[in-house]
Amino acid sequence: MSQTISLKSFLGFLAMSVGMFLAILDIQIVASSLIEIQADLGIPANRLSYLQTTYLIAEIIAIAASGRLARALSTRWLFTVGLVGFVLASCACAASTTYEMLFAARTVQGLFGGVLIPTVFSAVFLMFPEKKQALATAIAGSFAMLAPTLGPFVGGWITENLSWHWLFLINVAPGLLAALVVASWVRIDAPDWKSLWRTDVLTLGLAVVSLTALELTLKESPRLGWASAASHGLAAVTLISGVFFVRRCLSVPEPLVEIRAFGSRDFAIGAWFSFILGMALFGAVYLMPLFLGLVRGHGPLAIGTIMMVTGAAQLLTAPLATLLERRVPAKPLTVVGFGLFAAGLLMNGVATPAWDFDELFVPQLLRGVALLLCLLPITRLALGQLPAAQVPQASSLYNLMRNVGGAVGLALTDTIMETRTAGHAAAIIEKLEAGDRATAAFVGLPLERFTGEPLGPLDEMTRQMVAPLIDSAAATMSFNEAWLVLGGLVAVSLLAVPFVGRQGSKDAR
Repeated sequence: MSQTISLKSFLGFLAMSVGMFLAILDIQIVASSLIEIQADLGIPANRLSYLQTTYLIAEIIAIAASGRLARALSTRWLFTVGLVGFVLASCACAASTTYEMLFAARTVQGLFGGVLIPTVFSAVFLMFPEKKQALATAIAGSFAMLAPTLGPFVGGWITENLSWHWLFLINVAPGLLAALVVASWVRIDAPDWKSLWRTDVLTLGLAVVSLTALELTLKESPRLGWASAASHGLAAVTLISGVFFVRRCLSVPEPLVEIRAFGSRDFAIGAWFSFILGMALFGAVYLMPLFLGLVRGHGPLAIGTIMMVTGAAQLLTAPLATLLERRVPAKPLTVVGFGLFAAGLLMNGVATPAWDFDELFVPQLLRGVALLLCLLPITRLALGQLPAAQVPQASSLYNLMRNVGGAVGLALTDTIMETRTAGHAAAIIEKLEAGDRATAAFVGLPLERFTGEPLGPLDEMTRQMVAPLIDSAAATMSFNEAWLVLGGLVAVSLLAVPFVGRQGSKDAR
């Protein structure tokens, strides 16, 4: 491979990153306007969440198939077709007049959007010379990580100034321009059209069943109850179809997903960290706006403004992260990145209902600084030493792990919020009746009556007066537990670092 890259190729890669940004942004930008969409289309409350779930399911399925599709269509044409399809599906979303229309359009949008993410990350190693791959990874990583951070702000601004239809229409102009640039200037590999007919349809079907069942299990079990028969049934379908999927991938000559990539220790560890990073990133982006909206009572634009701290920190530290990735081995850089991210999560775990921009600034700053320090070394670890022919399929598997991690993280935080808040509220009332001064201070009540002496049962009028404060305090305690669980998991994930091989122990480049 040449040690330089042409300007057209570089601009083509930037266009690919823009397309990927639109696909990732679309997950979060819609979340801020679900209530408005519900009111406009008359969507039942119990079906509203599926507008997000269907997008994630379709995206994960597309990621699983992207490696095979990249070989058949070539990187250039897979990305171009995917981005044009994503734009057309966005137009269909904007034009929807019923829930059913929007549901179908979101599914198609997720299918086309899902092929964009792994294609960009495989392009890093196929387009760029080795010495420039860290810079390319930083560019792609910045777009990938900024999208969920900017989503609440962009969605909030659009919600307050335009109609919800523009959440989808803003994809059209940049999406079509990026598709034109990619089709004109990206030249990586040649299409192998015959391989499309060798696609293992049975494996694809097993992937669809397993991944769909997994998403439904994670999404619905907090509501149904993890011990319910329905949850057990979904989990059984996930497990059985998943086992047959893995066996099929290991037994056919040209598997849909290159499961054998896990035979590389460094790839397996990189994929593990990708899974954990997905949990932490999607979990944090979910918890922050929820806390600011439910506890602090902020509107969507104010929430987005507060959350800009993480994105700003990431942008400002991107050059330093790129420099460090070139000069520091993967092991210590991974420890620093994931250690800082864990600290940023754990600091949120001691919040009070009064926390706002000032108190949330440092935790967000740490997470913003840590993002690329997490992403750069683990991407190099997973994909940097694989043969070029294996990179597209390995990249799809690597990115699939991050999305599945995100789904698990969202389900975990949902479970904590749904199952713990009521118990916290009851415990708070009990402590207030016992005259506990610390609890009164946490809730935000005047402290004159709370001297440590029992007050007795609260009368009905007092209960009604303090109920909003108790609800906010109980929710805050559940948020804190969710933050601590995520932070603890990120910290524990570092136990895998000692098992990193030679590639992560010294600079092999």
